[in-house]
Amino acid sequence: MPMKTIRATGKMGAGMTIEIMCGEHKIYMDQPKNSGGADLGPAPPELILAAYAGCVGSIGRIIAFQEKFTLRGMTFEVEADYDTDRILGRETTARTGFQEIRLKVGIDADLDDAAKQDLLERIEARCPIYDNLANETKLVSSLA
Repeated sequence: MPMKTIRATGKMGAGMTIEIMCGEHKIYMDQPKNSGGADLGPAPPELILAAYAGCVGSIGRIIAFQEKFTLRGMTFEVEADYDTDRILGRETTARTGFQEIRLKVGIDADLDDAAKQDLLERIEARCPIYDNLANETKLVSSLA
């Protein structure tokens, strides 16, 4: 199958707000009020966690459809830890990115625990967000 290219475009809004267009969808990112923002949307790292949960759910639905079993629902709890010192320009040896991401998934389907664990592992194997978080992806930046 050929490669698919997706795109997001954006610009700075008022204050700490960032406006991003993904296709026809506008996303607002902001910082909490105690960080100088207006709290009009999630901070960028929170969107990574949201994308991970959304991808797991989407792939879960695809697998259930393909394998013809009823997936009544899924719940997600994603959390991550990161050191804010580098973001704020402070001296630190810690990396800027997440130190660990933890995902808890509840699966409402007529499957035993072993089958649910197998389903989660198969979802992760097909989830592009999981793949990007677990593996190094080449990043290319340039000035516009």
